[in-house]
Amino acid sequence: MTGPGADVVDRLIRRVGAVRPKARRRLIAIAGAPASGKTTLAAELAEALGARAILVPMDGFHLDNRILDARGLRPRKGAPQTFDGAGFVHMIRRLASEDEVVIPVFDRARDIAIAGASVVGPETETAVVEGNYLLLDEEPWRALRPLWDLSVYLKVPEDTLRARLIQRWLDHGLNPQAAEARATSNDLPNALHIARHSSEADIVL
Repeated sequence: MTGPGADVVDRLIRRVGAVRPKARRRLIAIAGAPASGKTTLAAELAEALGARAILVPMDGFHLDNRILDARGLRPRKGAPQTFDGAGFVHMIRRLASEDEVVIPVFDRARDIAIAGASVVGPETETAVVEGNYLLLDEEPWRALRPLWDLSVYLKVPEDTLRARLIQRWLDHGLNPQAAEARATSNDLPNALHIARHSSEADIVL
């Protein structure tokens, strides 16, 4: 998947610079469906903003596979109910107001969240937060909307998302039939849910 382009990042940098934070730290939300390009954009924006910015992915709040198995949710991993949404909201509130916040990080190679794996320190002025459900208008996610100083939503056509999602699973070593099944049984329904039930962003790309 290609990046968003330098012109998009430059435009966002100007918008971020013009935003006065509501609290201790500026919070920028980069939201969108799986395979929309939000992770790439958020990483490029955080890097371009420099040493006083940090990338904060939502993925550290995945529920552990043992909990998902006990609840019969492993096939839906990545759906809203497979995250500790309330814990994520609590962390974002802390990011807005506290000097130092210790946060979890998701290890994709081992498919687990690691507690205490990253630190947002007092030198950090801007947190670029990326995730699927940052603008979802459902509990507990809707509590996030007032916390963002600037929100960005990546709007991608359904057929493009479908192709990207299938390719993602192909890249993970699945055969074409299995890749399509994984994409259409979970990822694409999540993408459509986000598109239909997210609140309006400040910027739509």
